[in-house]
Amino acid sequence: CRCCADSRRHSSILYSILRSEERAASPAGPGPRRGQASRGCPCGSRRRVALRSPQVACKAASAVLVKTLRFVQNVPCFQELPLDEQLLLVRSCWAPLLVLGLAQDRVHLETVESAEPSMLQRILTTRRQGEQSPPRGPAPGRSHHGSGGGGAHLPSAGEIQAIKGFLAKCWSLDISTKEYAYLKGTVLFNPDLPGLQCTQYIEGLQREAQQALNEHVRLIHRGDEARFAKLNVVLSLLRSINANVIAELFFRPIIGAVNMDDMLLEMLCAKL
Repeated sequence: CRCCADSRRHSSILYSILRSEERAASPAGPGPRRGQASRGCPCGSRRRVALRSPQVACKAASAVLVKTLRFVQNVPCFQELPLDEQLLLVRSCWAPLLVLGLAQDRVHLETVESAEPSMLQRILTTRRQGEQSPPRGPAPGRSHHGSGGGGAHLPSAGEIQAIKGFLAKCWSLDISTKEYAYLKGTVLFNPDLPGLQCTQYIEGLQREAQQALNEHVRLIHRGDEARFAKLNVVLSLLRSINANVIAELFFRPIIGAVNMDDMLLEMLCAKL
């Protein structure tokens, strides 16, 4: 559809990969009918969705985050880096590492579409709130993250579909524990981050992780010459997953507006 053409142009290959099974399962319907354009985007990728059981999913994601940072802390080469370099790397890759951990632990995401108020309801609600006296409690937006405009923080259906598609891709490949470790090492040691001082050292670590993954695949999957390339496709899919979406999806429902940088620094310096 035209309304999504610009935003999906850069990820058309990604969407074709992630939704191939969905399209194959559902019969191809007719093209857009007259009048559909007036209803907005027919693809529905902009609809807001929420977790069906946020407490369960958020608890699982929090456990995966702790396990992920424990994995990072136990990498000797990572510990040799200065603390500011460590924090820079973790800040940039915590979300991809978390999603890899969700795939490794086979955490399934069940979502429901969020019932967003219409434009008229928003206008009337805003007017009604303006007529009421100011609240005596804390400032608005400070402790009421789930009410009012909370729907604006919910991820879109397209963003959730990207995460689900990535998980499904990992599960279809039946990635082993060692392969997950090498993939995490490749993601963690990203030499292209601005501000890094040990660029050559980090680039060498990433190269070693890729070489170890390639050697492992050749040894264990001798009959599957394309497996190494498939695993690198998994890494490319991670680029489409937004860290803000992960934070809003898994941490806002139980913590509220959280500063991930502060939380990561605290967890990184703690003995997990």
